[in-house]
Amino acid sequence: MTTASDGSMSASIRSHIVHCVRTALDTAQASSQLPETEVTDLSIERPQKAENGDFSCSLAMKLARPMRMNPKAIGEAIVAALPDSEIVGNVWVAGPGFVNFSLDEEWLQSQVGRVIEQGQSFGSSDIGGGESVQVEFVSVNPTGPVHVGHARGAVIGSALANALEAAGCDVQREYYVNDGGTQMELFYRTAYARYLQQCGREAEIPDDGYRGEYMNDLAREIRERHGEKYLEMDAEQATAAIGEVALETIVDSIRNSLDRLGVGYDVWFRERSLYTEGGFDNVMSLIDERGYRAERDGAVWFAATELGAENDAVLIRSNGAPTYFASDVAYHHNKFIERGFERVVDIWGADHQGHVNRMKAAVSAMGVDPDQLTLMIYQMVTFKQGDELVRLSKRSGDIITVDDLVDQVGADACRYFFLSRAAETQMEFDLELAARQSSDNPVYYVQYAHARIASIIAGANELSIEFEDADLTLLNHEAELALIRKIVQLPELVEVMASNLEVHHLPHYAQELATAFHWFYQQCRVISTVEGEEELTKARLRLCLASKIALARCLSLMGMSAPDRM
Repeated sequence: MTTASDGSMSASIRSHIVHCVRTALDTAQASSQLPETEVTDLSIERPQKAENGDFSCSLAMKLARPMRMNPKAIGEAIVAALPDSEIVGNVWVAGPGFVNFSLDEEWLQSQVGRVIEQGQSFGSSDIGGGESVQVEFVSVNPTGPVHVGHARGAVIGSALANALEAAGCDVQREYYVNDGGTQMELFYRTAYARYLQQCGREAEIPDDGYRGEYMNDLAREIRERHGEKYLEMDAEQATAAIGEVALETIVDSIRNSLDRLGVGYDVWFRERSLYTEGGFDNVMSLIDERGYRAERDGAVWFAATELGAENDAVLIRSNGAPTYFASDVAYHHNKFIERGFERVVDIWGADHQGHVNRMKAAVSAMGVDPDQLTLMIYQMVTFKQGDELVRLSKRSGDIITVDDLVDQVGADACRYFFLSRAAETQMEFDLELAARQSSDNPVYYVQYAHARIASIIAGANELSIEFEDADLTLLNHEAELALIRKIVQLPELVEVMASNLEVHHLPHYAQELATAFHWFYQQCRVISTVEGEEELTKARLRLCLASKIALARCLSLMGMSAPDRM
């Protein structure tokens, strides 16, 4: 029989079993044990019940009709042709034709050492193949502090970038600074009016200006830093000068707030550079050349309907001003054509749902496969205190900021809770639960598992117990094997997240891993004083160390801390 690839965890166990089934199918068809037929969907699932093994394949049932065979017979032919594998311990056909796999116990035991060898690279995969991926997220207009409405997207974006990186992609995290357009002009004029007021002059806020208390704070800071020198300028010059100072102050504020949330960026891209460096003109010419430009009612339109979108979109208004959509088109031209990203993921709030199809159409107009652009839309968050819906206490009086939320529950709780639901679903954030220091708070529960392991290892070091050369074949208790099974799922999880862009699996896995460790700890005394159990103690300490590495890596992917004490 053919020998499958080795038990290295550079690829997930699921990938290995898929490879084994594919090889078996090819072998069985080549030897005429099974008729030739095309197979496109070779999915491997984890059974709900432990008695059905670690993995199950339903391929035989899917092939029954095209092969005109009993699915059980197909399953038996696949099992007979499976290559040898050190990972797989037992394979059998169950029910109407499910092919079930259980992992080899000796292989599971050996993975404890491999996890420790890999350390903080455990869980990484090369499935991404070095693909260049840009993840752009938050990108809120720099007209005020970043508020909690954007915090969910910030956390999802940073965790997704971590997962893609762990999967072997070349990732760039980017914030798009919308420093152009009508909203920025209003912001500049508001900042100038508030500055005049801080200097004792009368001034009216623009009708559609920014009226939050934070604008008074901003103007006060500008006056303290720069005095009254802007009073010596004419209004237009002073507005532009104060606007620049206000813009950079707000951008710094956003950067600092997101940093407190554990969110960082490789690039802060300025919208204005699209205009000053010619990018906007280039893409408008390209759209014109390709026949997707239309003029109606004095405005310039993008003929998105010719590419499958429901409606055309205005690029340049009748007053000559570009729309936000036009800037987005130029920005994505910059991403794909000028900077050459192979894949782009934009993470947008629910209010951007209507922009998805026309943005895909715009990318297609550039000659880029629209599948290279993924637009993730995340839904709103409702905050509650226990059973009651609440509004957070607010520094500014009219904006609930990220800083307010971090002050109340901490960055780790913010990240865990925001990640705990799929982006496309609405969620409730329980502030009371997030701040609770008890095992019913999943954040505390997971981090406590890491701290407990750190304490156990510290205790072993105090007793001068050396456990590097432990006999891992002694790890045969049900709770020990269950814990190892859970640990080795992490590479698979990373591959799934990178393929499906679904980071909400991370907190659930972290909680399951913590539960598996706590159960092991309850069932198995780690440091035993019983004579003759010295080797078992060493093996269990190795398992503790592997568990600590897996928990720390999972917490790191979520952007959370892994405390040694709590």
